[in-house]
Amino acid sequence: MANRERPLSPHLQVYRWQIQMVTSIVHRTTGVILAVGGLLIAWALVALAAGPESWATFTACARSPLGFLILFGWTWAFSFHLINGIRHLVQDAGYAYKVATFIRNGWISVFGSLVLTALIWIVAMMARGGA
Repeated sequence: MANRERPLSPHLQVYRWQIQMVTSIVHRTTGVILAVGGLLIAWALVALAAGPESWATFTACARSPLGFLILFGWTWAFSFHLINGIRHLVQDAGYAYKVATFIRNGWISVFGSLVLTALIWIVAMMARGGA
């Protein structure tokens, strides 16, 4: 058997980062974050059902600086995954496959998720007086 040179598979150092790569990676990551965040929602529901003491413990954790950061991050993950998921549904329907449109919609997913997260938190703070 002759020793033939085999082609090398390209790796990340070869590729230039593009919005399509970033949105794909972030979409998968936010899916994992949402799944883990589902455990936090389950904790909140169990604490609510368990009574005032358990609920007070949960709200104390949620209102701590780390809890606020986790809730804010989870809200952004939800917003990005939602908007980017809608983009995927549009593409699954056979639209928005031109390169320029694909790039534009990727940026819409990124900035739209930031705007949606800000709106959610503004409404939450206004409704709860600073939560």
